[in-house]
Amino acid sequence: MKYLSALIIFFFSSYCFCQKKAYEDGEWLKFKIHYGLINAGQATLEVKSELLNNEEVYHIIGFGKTTGVTSWFFKVEDHYESYILKNDDLPLRFIRDINEGGYKKEIQIDFNHSSKMATIVDFINNHEKTVPFPENAQDMVSSFYYLRNNLDPLYLKENDEFNLDMFFDSENYKFKLKYLRREILDSEFGKVPCLVFRPYVQSGRIFNEKESLTIWVSDDDNKLPLLIKADLVVGSLKASLIEFKKLNNSFKIFVE
Repeated sequence: MKYLSALIIFFFSSYCFCQKKAYEDGEWLKFKIHYGLINAGQATLEVKSELLNNEEVYHIIGFGKTTGVTSWFFKVEDHYESYILKNDDLPLRFIRDINEGGYKKEIQIDFNHSSKMATIVDFINNHEKTVPFPENAQDMVSSFYYLRNNLDPLYLKENDEFNLDMFFDSENYKFKLKYLRREILDSEFGKVPCLVFRPYVQSGRIFNEKESLTIWVSDDDNKLPLLIKADLVVGSLKASLIEFKKLNNSFKIFVE
């Protein structure tokens, strides 16, 4: 799930134009994950409309797990949640509850955007601390949904680059996103017009520094992640969207 979730950080844009909302209450996405030729796992993302601290939020729930043979060797069950303020697409709360081959982590981050301070609770180590975060910082999940609502493809040019502050655990990370091209993708749903992006992550993190990951996003008002291909330190990973429910906009498919 962390690799799928990582796609969430790749889509930040400084363009903020009035346009249709990309998602709404009830949206549900399912991904199939392959490690090389092996069917390695599956992941889902779901949107629910809720109240948190008397604020209207979108509650994003992400879940991923290994399946089949992969789970015999390296069992993964990851839960990610983000509560995103409806009025400005900023995160109010982030939850990370993971079990990856016996490595466990369970944290909750509450963002105070007035003071720009985050309260981080580590439930496994029974520890709490407060640290500063940059203005308009996103969490690992909210980043993706921020982009979906704010990126206007009409203004994209090849090789455009964008930057994002993402607050993860107790640190801020810089990410750069490069727009590559438009492309027709042969997907589970047919041929779909897509926008293709490549993220660059600070050295020493999840992915290789050089051109390690490519993402195909539907070139429509949904901006769905249809395909993610990643070259990891060992092997490669591919995540494909295979099911969806309750999209907020029409899904564009190319008809020959």
